[in-house]
Amino acid sequence: MKKELLMASALVSTLGVASVAQAVTATMAGSMKVGAEFESADDSTADSNTVMDQSNFNISLSETTDGGTTISTSFEIVDEGSVAADDDNAIKLTFTDGSAIELLNAGNAAGTHVVAVPGAAGEQGVGGTSTNNAPGDVDFAAGSTALGVEWHSAADFLADGLKMSASFSTDNGAVKNETARLENSWGIGATYVTTAGDTTVTIGGGIADGEIANTGGQSSSDKGGFNLGVSAVTGDLTIGVGYGDGDSFVPASAGVAASGSATNIEIDGSVMKAGVSYVTGDLTLALGVTAGEAKDSGTFGTPGTTDDSTDSTSASVTYAVASGVSAVVGYTTVDTNNEGQSTTDGGSAWYVGATMSF
Repeated sequence: MKKELLMASALVSTLGVASVAQAVTATMAGSMKVGAEFESADDSTADSNTVMDQSNFNISLSETTDGGTTISTSFEIVDEGSVAADDDNAIKLTFTDGSAIELLNAGNAAGTHVVAVPGAAGEQGVGGTSTNNAPGDVDFAAGSTALGVEWHSAADFLADGLKMSASFSTDNGAVKNETARLENSWGIGATYVTTAGDTTVTIGGGIADGEIANTGGQSSSDKGGFNLGVSAVTGDLTIGVGYGDGDSFVPASAGVAASGSATNIEIDGSVMKAGVSYVTGDLTLALGVTAGEAKDSGTFGTPGTTDDSTDSTSASVTYAVASGVSAVVGYTTVDTNNEGQSTTDGGSAWYVGATMSF
């Protein structure tokens, strides 16, 4: 019996050591959103209402080697009517000097340093089916493939408050065909943070470029551009503005030209975003505007000549009900033009709901 107890103790001890040695540190976070959206389009389209039931669950994994290098990654499960896993996360190595490098699915450095511009909370939006290709995000020209790396500097790189990064991604080896694809890309970005009296100012941006490959006609300017933004925080008030300009494309598998035939779409666009938010007690008030425009063309290598545009204004009031629980009322109005003509894809939408986060 004594031998059996000793063997059992040794087994438990061994399993315990093995379990600790094989387990990385894991942290989790997530949220559940429940609300209702009320959408009103033009007079020729019936109004609609939808119950929004959305949840997400995020797991972050990290561990530090004996040499002090931290190895980390993460994954996310999102349920917005259908469950989907986010597998676009890189393996990140953070070194003792504060610098880091991301391997695979690293993204583009020009997008890393986009300045956060305040915007309305809520899940309201106006859906449309036109071929309008005006961009809505300032980093729309910052593309990358899964075979990419990104280097991040430590904080206060070369100057106090400055951080920089650089990225490169390469051909994924897919066979070229009539559908355009991004073959390789590079990007450089930087963020600078300083103070002026009681105000903290953040300036950030980047440039990106990439090559599009397909067996047909090539895009006249491939994929690439720049973005620049600035935000200022004074106490409970935050103001921000961002701008992006560049070239992009929609592959034939996802884009349908005005003629109704699937084709690669070349896009030359720009977008401006501005917003303000203010916190007073348990209330957060937010207002944001976005103005995007683009010239698109279904003939690769021949730029478009008429403008698409999308202008939107959104506002919201968020009330902190309890720790991790917030109630949201949001409103959005959208005006669109396609090929220089006003379309029926604009409209407005309300959202009333609650979010529980952990």
